Amino acid sequence: MDKELLQQCIERAEKWLGPQYDEETRREVKRMLDAEDKSELIDAFYKDLEFGTGGLRGIMGAGTNRMNIYTVGAATQGLANYLNDCFKELPQISVVVGHDVRHNSRKFAELVADIFSANGIKAYLFDGCRPTPEVSYAIRHLGCQSGVNITASHNPKEYNGYKAYWSDGAQMIAPHDVETIAYVNAITSVEQIKFTPNKDLIQIIGKDVDDAFLKDIHGLSLSPEADKRHADMKIVYTPIHGVGSSLMYDALKMWGFNNIIHVDAQDVQDGDFPTVVSPNPENPEAMQMAIDKARETGASVVLASDPDADRIGLVVRDKNGNYQLVNGNQIVMIFLYYLITRNVELGKITGKEYCVKTIVTTETIKRIAEANNVTCYDCYTGFKWIADVMRNLEGTARYLGGGEESYGFLAETFCRDKDSVSAIPLMCEIAAWAADNNLDLYELLIDIYAKYGFSRERGVSVVRPGKSGADEIVAMMKNFRENPPKEIAGSKVTLVKDYADLNCTDLTTGQITKMNFPTTSNVLQFFTEAGDKISIRPSGTEPKIKFYIEVREDMPSKDKYEETVAIADKHIDKVLEDLGVK
Repeated sequence: MDKELLQQCIERAEKWLGPQYDEETRREVKRMLDAEDKSELIDAFYKDLEFGTGGLRGIMGAGTNRMNIYTVGAATQGLANYLNDCFKELPQISVVVGHDVRHNSRKFAELVADIFSANGIKAYLFDGCRPTPEVSYAIRHLGCQSGVNITASHNPKEYNGYKAYWSDGAQMIAPHDVETIAYVNAITSVEQIKFTPNKDLIQIIGKDVDDAFLKDIHGLSLSPEADKRHADMKIVYTPIHGVGSSLMYDALKMWGFNNIIHVDAQDVQDGDFPTVVSPNPENPEAMQMAIDKARETGASVVLASDPDADRIGLVVRDKNGNYQLVNGNQIVMIFLYYLITRNVELGKITGKEYCVKTIVTTETIKRIAEANNVTCYDCYTGFKWIADVMRNLEGTARYLGGGEESYGFLAETFCRDKDSVSAIPLMCEIAAWAADNNLDLYELLIDIYAKYGFSRERGVSVVRPGKSGADEIVAMMKNFRENPPKEIAGSKVTLVKDYADLNCTDLTTGQITKMNFPTTSNVLQFFTEAGDKISIRPSGTEPKIKFYIEVREDMPSKDKYEETVAIADKHIDKVLEDLGVK
């Protein structure tokens, strides 16, 4: 054990035994100090929990590297100071505060509201847990300058988090993210945090905002007659113990779907997420109870939201009666295919419409958009970047939808974060519209590939923990830049996009052009003659490097879909082998 590090942690921990900390915290810190095994103490105190561009996220407990009332308090005090400097000309600055179902989420949310009010800022505090997208909506709806949501999304139960939003309802980007971080880092002692609330500046909100949100979501419907015709369609939905149950059933009812099959055990809001290993709808295991319910009831569509109800999971039944998890790329593709196609059918395409996808999301979306006179914009990973495109085009072009491969979609402009509360009823409408065309969702997916070309995607994360791992990831990126592959899976590399310097290099002509992005990012992409796309990106929050593979294949006919999938999977295996990824 590093004795110097241990001594530093002991010194930091001993400061938390002072009278400025509450008794429960002091007791927990003393327990760690007295323990023979000091590994918990070191992990809790070896660094400060970092306030990053997305806010805070960490394990709950006492310590500088933990989510607790003091780290949450410092973050809120820093944000309050920044808001008071930014909006000092306003007679009253206001914020929205929301939270999910996790342990301590209500406690942290009330603390956040208290600190804002102590700093003269009006806090609209939700009366209970709500979906993350509703917090984004409420900021715009109530004309607030900022907002905070206490959530750790689909992380394990030990975690909690703190998401900070700006006045447009989106998570912060430059300059506000960097400035807020600086203000938060300036809070170096508990004495700087104003804990004593001004109760006159805290207003509890709830049903009025819910009703407005649900009404606006219902306004997104493009096929109400199809919804009516298929009102009895069997749909299984699970909130996986999260906040989805707060609004989703009402949303589905408003859209006319009245045969929603519950997974009763998972309707229970519980921060322990007791029926799943991980409450993540990307994982087949998290969807298993819902799939079992579909098999039992004969439902062909299975839908889920993650614990804070911003992401969507989808399972469809194939022609052999097997239930297949639909990946995030395919979910976004189905949404945008429907929204674009339906707008074409309704005669609403004028040439000023656009959609947004992230750079690692399937290129098939671009082909669908361009074939229908819709502009498709690429942006960096994360919905704050989709919101940035929306902000820049507001008033000059019409947004149809945007999404990313990590199971997030946004169909509306009145919210600026991914939203399953609108996405799930919209997916049910797509199933109803497909049924009008004698298709189920599985057949619709194949139909899209038949019209616009087949693609297959896979994401692989290579984990390299510790400092040596971090150094290895840096070396991997350096090697890919200095020695780019000339050929991948038997196909010549024709184009390299390096977002670190925004250079796009055409290897056929040698021409280098600059890409138009708001900032640089440590992402590298290779495109091949065969139409494959390989994206490489180190994670900003975890000790891993991510590889996003997309390959193209010819699908001779719709009945050859499964065979084409098998061929494409082998193709992806070869790509990974050539990249040296195991």
